[in-house]
Amino acid sequence: MGEARHRMRAELRGGGVPDTVVDDAVLVLSELLSNACRHGRPLGRADVGEGNIRAAWRLDRTGRLTIEVTDGGGPTRPVPSTPSVTARGGRGLSIIGALAQAWGVRDSAAGEVTVWAVLQEGRRHDDFATRVTPAGFGLLDTYDERG
Repeated sequence: MGEARHRMRAELRGGGVPDTVVDDAVLVLSELLSNACRHGRPLGRADVGEGNIRAAWRLDRTGRLTIEVTDGGGPTRPVPSTPSVTARGGRGLSIIGALAQAWGVRDSAAGEVTVWAVLQEGRRHDDFATRVTPAGFGLLDTYDERG
């Protein structure tokens, strides 16, 4: 997974994409890959070492960046959850929803599932922190080590 993130960062920066979009894109890719590893089945035949996850991204002429991660599907559909304040996970799709202009899920006839997200400079939601944390909960509260 780390290789894909490094490659994306290098390609986007080389293409003149602003650092804020690159940082958001790398975070979105990381969340999509993590979800695919955690919840999806591998593509191909895992029993012979062919199982994998496919990641792709493309930048169009208008600056719209589309990121896609494809896996072999899973027992449930990718949907945002509402984790408890103390939950260690479950915020990935909410983070993607806050950073992306749009996102969605596409199924193939072969059973593959692709989760995609579109990012564009200037389209990030201003209320990012409040969109990924429950009301009345501050991000600093999570990381305050003072006890």
